[in-house]
This record gives sequence, C-alpha cells and structure tokens, in this order.
Amino acid sequence: MKLVTFERDGSAHLGGLLDANRLLDLKRAAQDASASPLMFESMLALIDAGDAGLDAVRRMAASAKAGQCDDAIGPVSAVKLLAPIPRSRKNVFCVGRNYVEHVNEGYRASGTAIKLPEYPQFFTKPPTAVIAHGDAIPRHAGLTDKLDYEIELALIIGRGGCDIAEDKAFDHIFGYTILNDVTARDLQRRHDQWFKGKGLNGTCPMGPSVVLQADIPDAQSLDVELRVNGEVRQTSNTRHMIFSIPRIISELSRGLTLEPGDIIATGTPSGVGYAMDPPKLLSSGDVVSCRIESIGILENRVV
Repeated sequence: MKLVTFERDGSAHLGGLLDANRLLDLKRAAQDASASPLMFESMLALIDAGDAGLDAVRRMAASAKAGQCDDAIGPVSAVKLLAPIPRSRKNVFCVGRNYVEHVNEGYRASGTAIKLPEYPQFFTKPPTAVIAHGDAIPRHAGLTDKLDYEIELALIIGRGGCDIAEDKAFDHIFGYTILNDVTARDLQRRHDQWFKGKGLNGTCPMGPSVVLQADIPDAQSLDVELRVNGEVRQTSNTRHMIFSIPRIISELSRGLTLEPGDIIATGTPSGVGYAMDPPKLLSSGDVVSCRIESIGILENRVV
C-alpha cells in the first residue's frame, strides 16, 4: 500500500491508497480497529512509531481490502494530496552530480574537462521549498531567467543513526518517493554554490506517495523519466548512479546523525534543460511530469 498525506476540512491526514481510486483514512481506521490513533497523526508520527506502526498499517489495509473499515474509505478524487511530509523537520538532503551522463553534460555545457566526483556532493533544500503533486512551481520571474528541472528518487529515513555501514543502510530506510529538484541555474552560478539556486520557495515538488522500503525489492533498479509538456527530457535507471543508495547513506551519516523523517534526494540523470543544445529551460505554463517505476507520477505546472 502506498502512503499519502491528504487535506480534508483544512487539516492534514495520513492515508493509504488501496488502489488508484480508493483512499483509506488511517487515523479513522485505527479508531475503528481499536488501535492507537496517535501513530497515524502524520507521516512523521508513523515513522516515529517504527515497526509497530507499519504492522498496524498492514493489518488495517488487509481489513479494508476484506470489506471492513468502510466508513474510513473514500475516493481519492475527493481530497487534495499534500506532500508526503508537508514540512520536514530539517532541510532536505540532496546529492549533486550522481549520474555519469549528467556530469558529462554539465562539463560539455560549460566547456571544461570532464572529471567524475570521488565522493558524494551534498547540499540541502529548505522545508519552505517543498510543495505537493499538483501544486504550482513559482516561475520567480525577475529573480531567475534559467529555471530548470531535475527528477530524483528520494528516500526517507525510518531508523536513525550515525556512521551507518553500507551493508546496513537499507535497514534505515522507511520508504521512497519522487522529488523534482527545481533549480535556478543563474542563481546557482551567481552565488558560486548550490543552496540559493536550489532553495527558492516552491522548488522542491515531492510525492505523490511513499512506497515502503519492503515493497520495492530493488531500489537500485528503477526506471526514471521526466517529461515537459509531454516531451521526454530525462530517462534513465537508478542502476546508473555513481554513488549507490547505501554509499550515500553511509557517507552522509559519517559523523552526522540521520534522524527518522530525514529526506535524501539521490541525484538526477542527464537531460536537464540548461545542458541541451539549444537550452530548453522552464517557462510559465510548462507542465513537468516526473515518473519513477513502482512509485507513480509527480506532476506540477510552472506559474
């Protein structure tokens, strides 16, 4: 079952998608099942609950599919999906330049010699950048003339830790979602670092759902694709990462404690707008669709 955060009556609720059309309100289902509703106040509360929370989710999903919990089931079309974690506790961790062809296209666009990174290159996006599937990406006209897109597989930490070994990394993952690392390329160059150009309001679309770690047999073998107005711009597979998911978690956690609910974006493949010949950057009205196998489609319009 895919997990979502949705809005009803002006407040956020935690839900599970029983299929493409039906949504299970987990807090309401917990009350019907005489389970503690506190674990289902939010995605972060569920993550904090650990295995007990996930076990309860699976039991309620089974009950719902068996025809129970009917008063907790409604149509997906009747609610607005929010970002899975509408406001993260900390900045979103991101990895730059993690696909070989993306590194190569960047060097070609700048006319400099190609050199692959020896270690993961980390930066962050603030919680104020996060928006949901269907929300508008602000064009930020007058501030940037070079707004770009970057599809990324993002993982959510379930069990925290410091100095996490690579062979234990998957044990620390709660689940996976889709993230679009929208970037103002001119600000990125102007400030000679990545935070400002990647941290503007509304430049971190995320969602629409979270797929649990146990439900994706091999996160290192997922097809990814990004389209702008229906035109394929990026297409690759997570197997082409320079630094694997376990390596990213291990390197990031060296001397730095990862905590439940932390979000890590794992890098983007080639096909970004600024590196195309001629460049194809985002304009008002453009619709950006990000698809990752087994997770879904994250779609936003530039306004």
